[in-house]
Amino acid sequence: MEIIEFTPTPDQFAYTFGGVAPVMRITPGTALRLWSQDAFNFALRSTSDRSSEKVDLRFVNPQTGPFYVEGAEPGDTLVIHIVELTPARNFGASAAIPFFGGLTSTPATAMLQEALPDTTWIYEVDTARQTVGFQAQYSDFEVALPINTMLGTVGVAPAGGEVRSSLVPERFGGNMDSPEVRAGTTIYLGVNVDGALFSLGDGHYRQGEGESCGTAVEGAMNSLIIVDLIKGHAPAWPRFEDDAHWMAVGSARPLEDSWRIGNVEMVRWLGELYGLHTMDAYQLLSQVALSPIANVVDANYSVVVKAPKGILPQALAFDGLHANLRERARGLL
Repeated sequence: MEIIEFTPTPDQFAYTFGGVAPVMRITPGTALRLWSQDAFNFALRSTSDRSSEKVDLRFVNPQTGPFYVEGAEPGDTLVIHIVELTPARNFGASAAIPFFGGLTSTPATAMLQEALPDTTWIYEVDTARQTVGFQAQYSDFEVALPINTMLGTVGVAPAGGEVRSSLVPERFGGNMDSPEVRAGTTIYLGVNVDGALFSLGDGHYRQGEGESCGTAVEGAMNSLIIVDLIKGHAPAWPRFEDDAHWMAVGSARPLEDSWRIGNVEMVRWLGELYGLHTMDAYQLLSQVALSPIANVVDANYSVVVKAPKGILPQALAFDGLHANLRERARGLL
């Protein structure tokens, strides 16, 4: 399979989903090797850098793309299989941004309190050990953490001509910040406009579930993906599949509505997989679901609802496309 390589120049970065002309047209079945800039747009390079001084919130989460997929039409399903994610830099950055994060007051949750200290952490990448090094800024504590690469943003253009910030997760995907968006995962997104116009970015060298302070170990990323297309069958919300789970993502506020969306979508998916009545699928999911929180800091909160394949009868989603993509991926590595 031919691999098309693309590294955007700064003037080619997109900061929205929708409203941006495509950087390239590709056909279904194409493999892409892409580079993406970190969420801070390379503004934080040392612990002395302060987000309030260096980070321009108009230009965060720069996206690589969008890509126009030939033949994609509204109602189709865009398929993105992540083959490989590797750090493109020898360090990652994280920060406590004033009035942003899960454990501080924010403009949406206003409190009479000062901002938490504007603090930056730099994580050195050890390629040989496959770790990133945490170094405390208020003591001498340090620890090496395993690299666990993921993409914070993967999405298509929204429906209805909307243009949404690359900070937002919604039914078009976007800034879901789910650690499940990693190598070996297949992502299914409903197409809303001709060509789908998908983009990706916001590489994380690792992130805990919830992304509680609002930032992960942010870093530039090399991504190898395969893009495919299913005519019709568009899911209402993003669906993921890996070797062990079927997953659905809900993004909304409050948090329980994100959880509800993910559960509703998984009830629908189990119904499709096993020919179940909605009530039976609802009961089954109630006994098997896992529900990791992806993020509680973005414009919408995201929850992933997972159904484990190993304790359920064998079934094929989208005619076994995930397994087919896994096989194709092995030929690229």
